[in-house]
Amino acid sequence: MENRLSRIIKNLRDFFFGATAFEIQQTVQQEKLARMDLILLFSFGDLLGIPVFPPYYSLRLLPYFHPALASWKKRMVKEKDLSEISSL
Repeated sequence: MENRLSRIIKNLRDFFFGATAFEIQQTVQQEKLARMDLILLFSFGDLLGIPVFPPYYSLRLLPYFHPALASWKKRMVKEKDLSEISSL
């Protein structure tokens, strides 16, 4: 009985979250990713051939951004279709 009640409460909580805050959460995640891409572009743009920031300072930041660099390079080099661009 408790298991069924906790499952119903969880389903109601998920439903109301989806109805009220899911879109906000998705927008926040997209904004966070876009800002991280911008920071990485300014710091490590020379990896893509865009010299923006002096290499000395970007090397000092490298240990902090190393886990995100592989996925960032894939996102920057990936071709985009007009349907994928949300700002149009």
